Amino acid sequence: MFWSPARGVRGLTSQQTTFAVSEVRDWEVRGMKTYSTAASLRAALNVGKRAGKTVAFVPTMGNLHEGHLRLVRRARQYADIVVVSIFVNPLQFGANEDLSNYPRTLAADKEKLFAEGAQFLFLPQVDEIYPEGMASHSKVSVPELSEGHCGANRPGHFTGVTTVVAKLFNIVQPDTAVFGEKDFQQLSVIRKMVRDLCMPIDVVGVATARAADGLALSSRNGYLSAEQRQIAPILHRVLQECREAIACGYDSYSKLEQHARTSLNQAGLEADYFNICDGRTLRPVTADTEEVVILAAAKLGTTRLIDNVTLNVNSSTDWGMLAAN
Repeated sequence: MFWSPARGVRGLTSQQTTFAVSEVRDWEVRGMKTYSTAASLRAALNVGKRAGKTVAFVPTMGNLHEGHLRLVRRARQYADIVVVSIFVNPLQFGANEDLSNYPRTLAADKEKLFAEGAQFLFLPQVDEIYPEGMASHSKVSVPELSEGHCGANRPGHFTGVTTVVAKLFNIVQPDTAVFGEKDFQQLSVIRKMVRDLCMPIDVVGVATARAADGLALSSRNGYLSAEQRQIAPILHRVLQECREAIACGYDSYSKLEQHARTSLNQAGLEADYFNICDGRTLRPVTADTEEVVILAAAKLGTTRLIDNVTLNVNSSTDWGMLAAN
């Protein structure tokens, strides 16, 4: 059995369990409660679950912006109880990435979550998630979908993501989990993990939140200088131009990809990848493709930006414009 929400919580004394129960009752009156251990969070959530309450979960790494808050709002539509986690997961960062500099804005994050009506905040330390260290911790890997795109230049990244998400799912045991669509590959990987491991969770994707000029909202946008911020929306504009070309019948995908990479580089970005793919497999488009996704990543100074756009097609009538290149 993957989990059993009705069972008691190991590691808690009867006094601690009583305290957790009273906290849930207090939450119904006072607002958001914060927990730092899996045992205390589970004990609190189990009270609501026994009363028939449903749970929606929004995992984050903090430094919350409007995109995250949209996820919380969507979660409230799906469940009685909304749990948000803030955990900067070291397992998904590479050796030369920005783990130490990743923005941490806990006080502001708490205020935003309280205002949005989140009831529970899970705020674990690294040793709560990886008590014996990361090297010896069991890993969860999703083959194929994790390869290529972001996975090609960030080895181990998606294993870090799926490992921590699987663990958080086991801790929270939600009915619904809500993720943004900005990282299309990550969402695809998590959905496959949930299917493959028979996790009883509905994974909901929410459309990318954008600034008025089209830039996808990201916690890393704060790294951009004023000049770079003016350049950054070009990534989305190039994606839109590529989507429009495909919609108009242009089917030389390799030429579209090369033109897009050149456009990004000429604008001052450093293209990492720009790939036109099947939205289900994240592999090249075929005659069976029903949704095209265009995935892109580029660096602007030291800041790595990712984005995507999609295009729904009818594989039987529109195949002429979708021939694989």
